[in-house]
Amino acid sequence: MSLPAVQTPAPAVEPARDPYHVYLDSLTSPESRRTMRGCLDRLAKLLTGDQDATGAGQPWHLLRYEHTVRIRTLLTGQGWSPAYVNKHLVALRRVLKEAWRLGQTSTEDYARASDLAPVRQTRLPTGHHVAREVVGAALSTCDDSVAGIRDAALIATLYSTGCRRAELAGLTLADYDPGARSLRVRGKRDKERLVYLTTDAIGLLERWLAVRGGEVGPLFSPISKAGRIRPRPLSGQGIADILSRRFGEAGASRRTAHDFRRTFIGELLDAGVDLATAQALVGHSSPATTARYDRRPERTRREAVDRLTLPAARPLA
Repeated sequence: MSLPAVQTPAPAVEPARDPYHVYLDSLTSPESRRTMRGCLDRLAKLLTGDQDATGAGQPWHLLRYEHTVRIRTLLTGQGWSPAYVNKHLVALRRVLKEAWRLGQTSTEDYARASDLAPVRQTRLPTGHHVAREVVGAALSTCDDSVAGIRDAALIATLYSTGCRRAELAGLTLADYDPGARSLRVRGKRDKERLVYLTTDAIGLLERWLAVRGGEVGPLFSPISKAGRIRPRPLSGQGIADILSRRFGEAGASRRTAHDFRRTFIGELLDAGVDLATAQALVGHSSPATTARYDRRPERTRREAVDRLTLPAARPLA
């Protein structure tokens, strides 16, 4: 890749005026910062050819339209899914916008460099529906240890609310209202919403709270090998590790927190809940996004087709 303007040595950018740092600081959740930092760092490696490079201190302000078009072409050649490529293009546009806001590039250069069409391909949706019997098998691996009681409550909360793993990690004891059976969740862009727990999930959560105690702090915390509860929140990766371990012990294939989210939406739609209500419960900005999350088994779609009847063959008069 030949990008002489990009590869020209540039003075070190002060962190306070580095578009990379300014953009990441503008994101409201640690999970978003981690994700978009990874995107910008991968772009920096692509631009420089240096596998140790990060997005910090890079001359983003020197990128022009011919460079960003080439970057898009290189990204599509990585074999990544369109959604993954588009996430990197979002990060690229946003870091260019911060360079413009900082006065490091002109309005015209920014507009041209960021004028990139998203990658569009039709693919079968990813992700899985988590069957009830699979959830039950995972719950059966949760014994009466401190970790087992916590993990059962965590799985039940995911299944009952469809929360993102970052949202679950951000919950505190103060967010739980046992009378209303609700949790106050802070989602993307710091938007708050209420989600509700089933009576079965409440029982498992109350059992965990009896072990956890009433101290102010995170609702779910890491647990040491000695069984001590650590006074800090679980990370998103910690939640992913718990799910991986419990489903592995149950002899089931890997399932993610986002699979629970897809399942929650599918179960709501199966139960006759309207799309607008499902959208509000999961915190989507658009009902179209909620509809794309539906991963109900193919059996559901086949049964829908089975309701149709083919007219009897008869000649037209």
